[in-house]
Amino acid sequence: MTHPEFNIRKWGSCGRFTPVRSPFFSMIFILISLVVSGCGRFSRDETAGLYLPPTPAGGVRSLPTQVTPTSLPAQATTIPPTPACADNLRYLEDLTIPDGSQVTPGERLDKRWSVENNGSCNWDKGYRLKLTAGPDLSASAEQALYPARSGTQATIRIVFTAPSEPGTYRSAWQAFSPSGQAFGDPIFIEIRVGG
Repeated sequence: MTHPEFNIRKWGSCGRFTPVRSPFFSMIFILISLVVSGCGRFSRDETAGLYLPPTPAGGVRSLPTQVTPTSLPAQATTIPPTPACADNLRYLEDLTIPDGSQVTPGERLDKRWSVENNGSCNWDKGYRLKLTAGPDLSASAEQALYPARSGTQATIRIVFTAPSEPGTYRSAWQAFSPSGQAFGDPIFIEIRVGG
């Protein structure tokens, strides 16, 4: 396809113009047009140098002062502290072996309590249940506290063994946070060993 502005014609037989349909000749024509249009149309002043502003009265020219960056006082970025969660345990009820139950010497005692995590912290593997008063009744003096999310109920279970000597025994247990702080209601087992 040829464009009318780039249509080159040549003399054909019988003295008429015949259009040239070659893209090669069109490109040559464009190239020559660009070169010719750039020659002599604009002249570059070779003596033009760097622009200098006019000289102030008195003939003294001041040099621009160099601006050095100054450090701005650092603004303290205060990030509000993450509010600490609160640990709490609420005793709800004895699920097995009510306080004052009569047991036989050496009997295996599967004690369970219903409790609620009514604090805002979730109990994880760092939370413990520790013996705080009375005999351990053959249970480990430190137990893992059953994991529970804040606002949920849980069952705490410890397996005890009744002592061989008759008497009344009370064992008290308390929940502890990962940092070692006691919290919440204590839980108890209280038994009477018969003879």
